Amino acid sequence: MRIWLDGALRSADSAQVSVFDHGLTVGDGVFETVKAERGTAFALTRHVDRLTRSARGLGLADPDPEEVRRACAAVLEANPLPLARMRITYTGGVSPLGSDRGDAGPTLVVALAEEVRRPDATAVITVPWVRNERSAVAGLKTTSYAENVVALAAAHRAGASEALFANTVGRLCEGTGSNVFVVLDGELHTPPLASGCLAGITRALVVEWAGAKETDLPFEALEQAEEIFLTSTLRDVQAVHRVDGRGTVSAVPGPVTAEAMRIFEARAGADIDP
Repeated sequence: MRIWLDGALRSADSAQVSVFDHGLTVGDGVFETVKAERGTAFALTRHVDRLTRSARGLGLADPDPEEVRRACAAVLEANPLPLARMRITYTGGVSPLGSDRGDAGPTLVVALAEEVRRPDATAVITVPWVRNERSAVAGLKTTSYAENVVALAAAHRAGASEALFANTVGRLCEGTGSNVFVVLDGELHTPPLASGCLAGITRALVVEWAGAKETDLPFEALEQAEEIFLTSTLRDVQAVHRVDGRGTVSAVPGPVTAEAMRIFEARAGADIDP
């Protein structure tokens, strides 16, 4: 496996980041996960733009978009895979131990891992922990993922692939690495960005292409929904067949979910960088 690190391709064994890198010591970094099929990245422009927004939110210098694109192209060419997860990581770089950022400049890493296609439907759980919609990093895709690690481990112990969060005021928010959509009275809804959820790339495309409404929803909407599905870079549109051990009301995928799946597959297939 060949990895891009700070300006060059390196073997996985030699691609080493300093133990003093701020992304390691305090989670001072941002990242993107990009789907790549047969050596081509999907929606790369949107991902690079969001990487920049997240970096600005942390006060990091803007990543060079052309360098990021060169790095992605080099990694994809060096590691031909039918379906892959490409990870772009951008950190505060070598810094003092503690929260103060150093002046050595940022670290850029692009790596790749082979993926298998996700199943059409999955189980989820709800968790007692919440997203803080008023956090300084709300809506930023940072490398500070410890909350997600804990919640996802709980989901796996329960035989599920995702855990869903409310926010601090009890409104439906998101999953550990996904956005959530619900069908209520035949209409498709997803929580607004004000809920504290990440502005998911796939979420935005489904809102645009399938006409979903951004709606402030109670967490209990998961119990009332006729259909539920998740979106993310590697899930695309994935139906939910079970929540907390309880089957969803509709056949899976339900008609609205099936239509969203169809639309997404057709539109994404027609435009690799929408």
